[in-house]
This record gives sequence, C-alpha cells and structure tokens, in this order.
Amino acid sequence: MTDSLATPLRVIFMGTPYFALPALSGLVDAGHEVVAVFTRPDRRAGRGRRAAIPPIKAYAEERGLPISQPVSLRRDKEAREQIASLAPDVIVVAAYGAFLPDDTLAVPRFGCLNIHPSLLPRHRGPSPVPSAILDGDEETGVSLMKLDSGMDSGPILAQRRTPIGPSETRNELTPRLFRMGADLLIETLPSWAAGDVSAQPQNDSRATVSKLLEREDGRIDWSRSAQHIGRMVRAFDPWPGTFTTWRGKSLKILEAFPATSTQTAGAPADVVPLPNDGIGVVTGKGVLELATIQLEGKRPASVREFVQGHCGFVGYRLETE
Repeated sequence: MTDSLATPLRVIFMGTPYFALPALSGLVDAGHEVVAVFTRPDRRAGRGRRAAIPPIKAYAEERGLPISQPVSLRRDKEAREQIASLAPDVIVVAAYGAFLPDDTLAVPRFGCLNIHPSLLPRHRGPSPVPSAILDGDEETGVSLMKLDSGMDSGPILAQRRTPIGPSETRNELTPRLFRMGADLLIETLPSWAAGDVSAQPQNDSRATVSKLLEREDGRIDWSRSAQHIGRMVRAFDPWPGTFTTWRGKSLKILEAFPATSTQTAGAPADVVPLPNDGIGVVTGKGVLELATIQLEGKRPASVREFVQGHCGFVGYRLETE
C-alpha cells in the first residue's frame, strides 16, 4: 500500500481489453482492495475456435482476484445481487463493453466511475478515438466521469488533454489515452472519496455522439479529399480497416498519407506515379500517397514491392463499389 493512500477503498473493476489493464493494475498497486473483477465472457477465436480469454481476466487470474463474466448485467439478476453483496465503495469502469443497469449504478457510495477516452461532452458513445482522428481534431484527452443512466452523459470529476500526433493511429492513441486515464483515476480517487472533488455537469448543448463502427465505414470514397481518406486510414486501424477494390478483390490501405506532390492529372481513384518515385491515388482533392497495402489473401507489402509483382497496378482506376 502506498503512503499517500489514507484509506483503501473496496473496488469492483469492470473492463475487458488490454488497454484497460493500467487502470486495474494501478488500483492494485495503489493499495485498493479489488473485491471483484467483471469482464466480458471468453470468445471463440482463430481457426480452431479456441476460447480466447480477455486480457483483464488473465491479469486477474495471475493476481488471484475474484472474476465474474456475466453475459449481460441487465439480464443477470444473480450478478447484480453479487455486486450488491460485495458492498463496494466504488465501481471503476474502463472499456467494459456493456451498460450498467440503474440498480447497479446505485450500489457504491462513491458511485460508478468511468474512464472515457475523449474530452467530454465531445465524442460520447462507442467510438470516441476514431471519431477524434477522423474529424481532424488537433487534440483529445481523457475524462474521468461518474456514470448515470445516459450514454457518457454523467458529471465529470477530472479531465486531461493531449495533442493528437499528425500520424498517430487509433491503435496507438487508444492505449495512450487509457494510460493517461489510469493515472488520472489513481490521482483523483482519494480526493473524490474524501469529498475534495466536485463532479461538474456536462454541457449537453456541446455534446457530439460517435457511432458504432461497421465494416462498410472503411470503404473508400475516392471523391473525398486526400486529407479525409488519410485520416480514415489512421482512424480505422486496425478495424474496420480502410479498403478499396482492385480487379474484384479487396485491397486494404494500411499506411497512406496526403502527398506533397501537386499531381492533378487523372480522375478520382486513378493510380498514378508520383515525382518522388512514389505511388498515389487521385482523390476529389489532392493525391493520397500509398505506403503499405494488402491485397485480399496476401500479406501486407510496401507499395513498391506490390507494384513489382503487379505491373498493371499503376494506371488502373480502382473500383469504388
């Protein structure tokens, strides 16, 4: 237990993916009593359809922490009764992947605290990180908020801001934000429990809501600008990915950026050579320079490597449907 922690809190932690680990490990290292870890059920994955356990579960097993994996808290009365019987001081949520019912929200005396990877009320909802990149936000951050019955609408205890790197992808930004969120949680929790922090209501008039991403969101419309498509590549890494169609096969664009070249010859979706010996695709505004691509059924390859094996690529017009 750390010297700065006057009274350890009884904590139920709820989270699932690997980037939620810093919050759970931070609570343990700070000396709080984690009385239960709730995470999503194991999922079948891979060709053998073997059960893949959530990273949070693996950590909890290593530390001997009690684990619960209900399919749905709303439908599982026994799980809700378990939560109530544990009498937690606080429930901490970090990328759990399910809503908490009202009777669960009412259990802990210090509430249910959620780490949300955006500067609320901007980018509420399920996809805050890709939305910030796709919208061209220059900065984002993390919010520590008290959950209510709405979607990311509860009052805010603390926030921390950070710039978004010009080439930073969702896969890079997400864990960075959750590490920030874990630090913010551990720093704020003692003051919150002591009554020294006041939760501030959100300004609902400034709220924006992100959508749940679907595979088709990653399909490129080459009439859009190179700047927008470049942000898509960063925002949709690793899922749903950003893709187009070449000769009837899906072609993933894994790395790409707006070209500095003033190349304008060609129509949107035309694959063109660039003055720097690069390869680009004409868009509705500017050219997107390709770096790494992956043809359906093949491994990822640099665009130069790909062109060597597919001589008809340059000069081709990519399909948009």
